[in-house]
Amino acid sequence: MGDRHHHGHGDARPHRHEHRPGHRHRGASPFHRLARLLSPHSHESADRLDSALESSARGMRALWVSLAVLGVTALAQAVVVAVSGSVALLGDTVHNAADALTAVPLGIAFLLGRRAATRRFTYGYGRAEDLAGIAIVLTIAASAAFTGWTALDRLLDPRPVEHIPVVAVAALVGFAGNEWVARYRIRVGRAIGSAALVADGLHARTDGFTSLAVLLGAGGAALGWRFADPAVGLAITAAIVLVLRDAAREVFRRVMDAVDPALVDRAEQALTRVPGVRGVGELRLRWIGHRLRAEVAVVVDGEATVREAHRVAVDAEHALLHAVPRLTAALVHADPEPAPGTADPHLPLAHHAAR
Repeated sequence: MGDRHHHGHGDARPHRHEHRPGHRHRGASPFHRLARLLSPHSHESADRLDSALESSARGMRALWVSLAVLGVTALAQAVVVAVSGSVALLGDTVHNAADALTAVPLGIAFLLGRRAATRRFTYGYGRAEDLAGIAIVLTIAASAAFTGWTALDRLLDPRPVEHIPVVAVAALVGFAGNEWVARYRIRVGRAIGSAALVADGLHARTDGFTSLAVLLGAGGAALGWRFADPAVGLAITAAIVLVLRDAAREVFRRVMDAVDPALVDRAEQALTRVPGVRGVGELRLRWIGHRLRAEVAVVVDGEATVREAHRVAVDAEHALLHAVPRLTAALVHADPEPAPGTADPHLPLAHHAAR
């Protein structure tokens, strides 16, 4: 006897109306269809807050605010690069501009992630966020390659840096702008569970430290060391490579469905405290964008009725939703506790599991 119970925040309920895949609005205009393509579609009551959509909205706000701040910062630095010829500041400016532009794929991913699941994309479109994370990693790699190439060229062909005080001020502006954006992105990314947004925040933080390196280069140039500027440019390249490693590791783990083992421990502890749960079998957690889903098998009394087993499954799911942050859906399977001398009820599936 087994019981499967599935529940997700935002999933259909008998007392709610929600459009199924394949349901169409006749006579809808092309503009209306485009609006539904980029936004979730539901007829839930207005006072019921969908936490997943709110998370996407927070992510979008973080992106656009940081895009504006970094855009102004990069523009101001670009003007100083044009008049000073500082290759270190050029590398910092390019990196700032690239960091600002990563808001574009991430913003598209947040919009796609808000779409409802379909019969083809049954888990929804949250994975678009992971693809955006890959795009961010590639952008960081490209900026590292460009900065390194420019610094090597200037190291082989040194040129004087002009307007050194202005370069120093631009470096301080770059640090302030990037550190503010980094704190904002990382805070929001961790709050909503977005690895891509956290990676973008780490990217911005490295930009802030590279801006301080530009300040050191300006100081060296002021002392007459002509190799100070390209040397700092190479140091910036090394810093970008370090953040590239951290961001790539974070995004790789998310793509490979890695979760913090502490979350698994927390889920198991919550399940063991549920009345009627006599054991916890296989437990799986996975991220889909910045939302978590769970699948778990719990052991219940072998003499329990279907209704009793279903009640235990509902209670187990309820406990999971309260215990695990950002968990939006859970699939609970109730297995009967085997009586002594009885065969494993899953034995017919053994030859499939062995493949």
